Formats: sequence, C-alpha cells, structure tokens
Amino acid sequence: MTIPNPAFSTRICPYGREALREAALLIRAGEPVAVPTETVYGLAADATDSSAVAAIYSAKGRPSFNPLIVHVADKEMAEQLAVFSPVAEKLAARFWPGALTMVLPVRDTSGLSPLVMAGLPTVALRLPAHPAMRALIRESGRPLAAPSANRSGAISPTRAEHVLASLNGKVRLILDEGPTSEGLESTIVAPEADRIRLLRPGPVTAQMLEQATGLAVVTSGDEKIEAPGQLESHYAPSKPVRLNALKAEKDEYLIGFGLMPCNINLSPDADVQEAAANLFAALHIADASAATQIAVAPIPDAGIGIAINDRLQRAAA
Repeated sequence: MTIPNPAFSTRICPYGREALREAALLIRAGEPVAVPTETVYGLAADATDSSAVAAIYSAKGRPSFNPLIVHVADKEMAEQLAVFSPVAEKLAARFWPGALTMVLPVRDTSGLSPLVMAGLPTVALRLPAHPAMRALIRESGRPLAAPSANRSGAISPTRAEHVLASLNGKVRLILDEGPTSEGLESTIVAPEADRIRLLRPGPVTAQMLEQATGLAVVTSGDEKIEAPGQLESHYAPSKPVRLNALKAEKDEYLIGFGLMPCNINLSPDADVQEAAANLFAALHIADASAATQIAVAPIPDAGIGIAINDRLQRAAA
C-alpha cells in the first residue's frame, strides 16, 4: 500500500545509519527512494509490490513497456528470483558484485511484480557493489527495482543534486553518498549457452566478458525492448547535441576530450575511464549553461569508450 502523496519537497540526507533506517521504512511503505550505486543514482522501490513499482514509473514518466533492473543484496537472493545457467553462474562469479546486469528467466515463485518485467518472461538482475544500495536492500528486506533516478529519457544522475533537479517533489528522500564512481549505467547481457548477447554496453566491456567465459559477445540486432537503455532517444539533455566536434560553433557549449580548447573537459589526459565517470555530470553542466546547443568531442570507440558513444548517440538522437 502506498502512502498518500501530498505535496512535499524532496530531502537530501547524507548516507548514514539514521538516513538508511528512514529510507528502508519508506521502501516498506511502498515509496520510492533515490539511492547511489557505483554506476548512477537509482530510484529504488520494492520490486515485489506493484503499487511501489508503479510509483517508479509515475515519478519518472517512464513508458510501461520498458523493464526495470532488480537489485539484490547477494547471490542467494538472485537465485530465488531467476534461473541461472552455467554461463550466468560464470559471469556472476567473475563480475558480481559490480556493474553487470544479467537478463535471466524469471522463476514462477519469484514474487516479483509483473510490472518489473514489463510482460517479458525474463528479469534483469544486478548485484551492485555500492554499500549504500546493498545496505538498503538488506535493511528493507526486499529486492529493489531501481532505474536511474531522473525523468525518463533525460540525463542520468551521478550526484544527489542531479536527482533533486530532475525529481524534486516526486520522491521524498535522496540518500547522498557523493558522486558515483563508474558514471555510466551497468552493462546488460543476456547469457546463452554458446554466446553472450550484449543488450547495453557499460563498464564491463565485451572484451572482459569474452575473457571471462571464452564465448563470443554479439550485439543484439532485435528491435524489441528486452532491457533498459535500448530506446533510441535516451540520456538526453534539453538542448540539441552535436557529436565528434573538434571546435565549438556559435552558441555551442563544447565538452572536450584530450588537450583541446573547450568549456569543460571529460579527461585532459584522454583517459576513457575518467571520461566515463565525468560524462553525465558534464552533460548536466552543459545543459544548464547559457549556450543553446551542446557539442561533444570525439571519444575513442574502444573499451568503455563504446559505452560512452552509445550514451552520446542516444543523447543526440
């Protein structure tokens, strides 16, 4: 049952014992709470409560055909929700806890809200590395559905203030544990017996997946939505975005990479890992600037650069 929702202002609370206890009480009452993970800030709610999951979709303005990632505190909780194949077991052993989400067959006995799966026979599961998210799962005693804590389709939040700017009045509480470390949403895969389908690139790269399993990693060419982050337009600022820009045109805010004149630089040392961590924060700053358009310098399309370019292409769509 969801708490009646009078007009209220969203509060940012530094992560700690009292804030965690309050957040867990809200979760158990069917309210969504914003919480950091190592990737981006998530909007978390009880994945077994359809009213709570519906509150996530409502707060974000998210289309109901777009499934949610369910976060678990440990592997045992994950095994109660989904069926793990030998390939999935190998991936979990190598990359959990961490920034890998696996799309697996959901168990009939999972108890998950059907809204989480958006009508699919699979569920997207992740065991996060961030202590705040894992503590909230344990404290609330529930697996938590948690998409990024922002309006649907907008720039993902990597700081508590990004969440506040996007969802003020839509959520009661934001747990603040500073900027996220990875800066990009998790990699999403669908493990199969003889291959791994990559549904969304992220911090766990295709090369890392191949090294861990010895299997080929293929990009899914299907048009159907199987996991979050597959919509053509996503992660988007309110201003037009021009990619592969070597200099700023009139009225453009230039996000640079490597040594170049620009308004803000993702990594002066041309480090793609640093660029990934800084990407969404830079887009937030550019979107808030006086410029009418945003330009972004070329990013190498290798390693985590593939994930950066995926986000930028969707931001520019």
